[in-house]
Amino acid sequence: MSESSTSAPLPEPPEPAARPGFWASVREAIAGSGQDFTQGPIGRAVLLLAIPMVLEMSMESLFGIVDVYFVAALGEDAVATVGLTESLLTILFALAIGLSMSTTAIVARRTGEKDPEGAARTAAQAITIGIALSAAIAVVGVAFAPGLLRAMGAEESLVATGTTYTRVMLGGNVTIFLLFLLNAVFRGVGDAAIAMRVLWISNAINIVLDPCLIRGIGPFPEMGLTGAAVATNIGRGIGVFFQFWVLFRARGRIGLARRHFALQPKEMLTLVKVSIGGILQFLVATASWLGLVRILALFGSAALAGYTIAIRIIIVALLPAWGLSNAAATLVGQSLGAKDPARAEKAVWITAFYNMGFLAVVAAAFILVPEAIISIFVRGEIDPEVLPIGVACLRYVSYGYVFYALGMVLVQAFNGAGDTMTPTFINLGCYWLFQIPVAYTLAKPLALGPTGVFVAITIAESLIAIVGLVVFRRGRWKTRRV
Repeated sequence: MSESSTSAPLPEPPEPAARPGFWASVREAIAGSGQDFTQGPIGRAVLLLAIPMVLEMSMESLFGIVDVYFVAALGEDAVATVGLTESLLTILFALAIGLSMSTTAIVARRTGEKDPEGAARTAAQAITIGIALSAAIAVVGVAFAPGLLRAMGAEESLVATGTTYTRVMLGGNVTIFLLFLLNAVFRGVGDAAIAMRVLWISNAINIVLDPCLIRGIGPFPEMGLTGAAVATNIGRGIGVFFQFWVLFRARGRIGLARRHFALQPKEMLTLVKVSIGGILQFLVATASWLGLVRILALFGSAALAGYTIAIRIIIVALLPAWGLSNAAATLVGQSLGAKDPARAEKAVWITAFYNMGFLAVVAAAFILVPEAIISIFVRGEIDPEVLPIGVACLRYVSYGYVFYALGMVLVQAFNGAGDTMTPTFINLGCYWLFQIPVAYTLAKPLALGPTGVFVAITIAESLIAIVGLVVFRRGRWKTRRV
């Protein structure tokens, strides 16, 4: 019998599985992906993480916008109270954001190490720290709300009408803390879609309750300004309840149990140490922007108004870019946990490329037609000098958008690796030792006026990207242990 008649035919090799298309990936990102982000195509991993993160950040910005929109009908004292209370909450946001950075970094690292118990312990310890901090802030806020408003420069009439609002916001700050922290946990394990849904739920409730509690619509009591604070806390509180329900039911990539909340001093100390850099990052950046406002105030209210309008537009445009940058933090943390620094670095470059492309398109629009954009917000009895100042701010700041895009991703790459102090030192040098002196010099001694401030912003943000790139290429972040 011949060999050809006895040997079985060789099986044909299987065809490679077709890679999901763009829109299929978008649907998967919104629905929630089960992909292991330490493996597979990095570009697709960035897309699956970035889309829900972009939507999450957009929803977070809605809280303040919705409150101001409904409160505006109550008069300028009510709006001023919201603004002053938000200023008081800056320290809270710094603590929450700093602790969230360290939580994302360490949870992502444990996830990459395939250590779900370690990730759950880190999450539980972060929650414990967050609740303790928020309780201390609540006690101080409720007890000293009138004094805090006076310290911020509020007149007695505003203190009389706004104290209850401030007490409710500061007293209920645990909802802010936990919303930030638990979403940081979800981002760390790669459950970005859950974090996005939490903000959808919270905002939907806030949007419905705000007018009802402020005006007393239907069965709801008319609470005026205080109603806005109550609505915001209820919206955030229900979002937090949903987060805990997901975590304790183990409905995603991470599950919590009572055993994880046994105090772990060493774990807590690590979280606090990494958080310090994140807190300082936020405070350094925020304080530098306050310094710029002080310089612009030298040129009158029109300069401040034009700057305020332009910066609001710029911040809204930058939100998607920050969402993309958050994807880099998760991928870096998980890849380093999986002992794959090459993948971590590649993820940063791909994310930076996407981010730079996006902001280049935005910059083109802002540079070519800034008048059309600013004029939407400059109408009625607003000083006509506001328009050219707003246009100048939007145009000059946009010249550095491609650098901003790179800088954002590099900062989040350091944070994702648990190296939160490197961006802090970069910010301190580029903002306080460079941006503020240059802004003042260009604006006053060199007589460029507000335009000098806008030019300084562009130069400083570009310098952050360049310095960050140099430090990133040295690669010390790859060996950071958390």
